[in-house]
Amino acid sequence: MPEVKMTVNGKPASGQIEGRTLLVEFLRENLGLTGTHVGCDTSQCGACVVHVDGRAVKACTMFAAEAEGAEVKTIEGMAEADGTLHPIQQAFQDHHGLQCGFCTPGMVMSAAALLAESPTPSEAEVRDYLEGNLCRCTGYHNIVKAILAASGQDVSRIAAE
Repeated sequence: MPEVKMTVNGKPASGQIEGRTLLVEFLRENLGLTGTHVGCDTSQCGACVVHVDGRAVKACTMFAAEAEGAEVKTIEGMAEADGTLHPIQQAFQDHHGLQCGFCTPGMVMSAAALLAESPTPSEAEVRDYLEGNLCRCTGYHNIVKAILAASGQDVSRIAAE
């Protein structure tokens, strides 16, 4: 079996893989990073979103071998080493942007990619960007509110639903 090497959450990572091993499988099974969820295996739900070389990707549609030499960031790499939440994670907590939590890692990773591209997006831009992420619990309102809050915007104008 070939070996794959990459940097995951700032640390070198490697492992023996079969050519068909998906990135999400490598992260979960080889590295024990179970925060990246497998929701659908068809690229529909977004629960598996990670960053590869700074770009948000669905890890269930990428082979681990394609990440050879890449910088990969998972939800486990978002918080500070001392456990302090990333501002997006904190905003999700503060604005009740999660319920069961299954979609949350993918939502946070997608939100981070959006805010890197557009630091102060409109509500419509946030909703459009999250189109590839499914949540069965929240109705998205508080997720959108949390992302806007993480961008430093005043969310008091957004009516509660």
